[in-house]
Amino acid sequence: MPLFSSAMIERHLHAVRIENPGLEEPAATRERLRELFPRGATRRMTQLGLLLGSVLDGIKLSADDTVVYASAYAESQALEDYLVSFPSASPTLFQTSIHPSAVQQVLIARQQPLPQFFPLTGHRQLAASAIQAALLAATPRVILCGGEERGTWLVDCGVASQESFAFAVVLSTDPSGALGTLRLTANDDPDGALTLPEFFTLLRERRPLGQTAAPGLTLTLAWH
Repeated sequence: MPLFSSAMIERHLHAVRIENPGLEEPAATRERLRELFPRGATRRMTQLGLLLGSVLDGIKLSADDTVVYASAYAESQALEDYLVSFPSASPTLFQTSIHPSAVQQVLIARQQPLPQFFPLTGHRQLAASAIQAALLAATPRVILCGGEERGTWLVDCGVASQESFAFAVVLSTDPSGALGTLRLTANDDPDGALTLPEFFTLLRERRPLGQTAAPGLTLTLAWH
């Protein structure tokens, strides 16, 4: 069964921002991006929050926008650091491990009002679900963002990402001056999955796509 009833929905890409820090440690990320936030804010932010702040820098949010945020594991690295601090559990690391989501950290640090906000998590169908939410949003402009922060020992447990990354895509109903088009079309294929890292790679390398991204759903990404 398709995830939506319409035969096809689409929006146009007007900005694509990515952070691909590789194996960069949180302390190095904090130092590299500290000028993007008010003084002292970076001490309380997770690495993913900092990366999201970087890709959202310069994208002005308004009360007329929708934000869709996707992360399978979120702040897994912050949780690892807190757990490693036992038996003398660190109060600071505890606060970081239960911090609001990465995009909310950015909004709080920059004192931006929160527009319509849809946080999504999951695994195999996460990318398709986030794209669907963005394309079906009621507002003309949508910011689709997400990412992960690299885990270490939690990776072996299957509850952390193997890499850190972040992205932000501005989607609009207006085709003029667009960088590309993102489209979902219903199909009869019962298989198919597009992971969040795979979607990030498409954005990073500006690669086109036309394949089943979730059961009953074809994702087309075309660059102009």
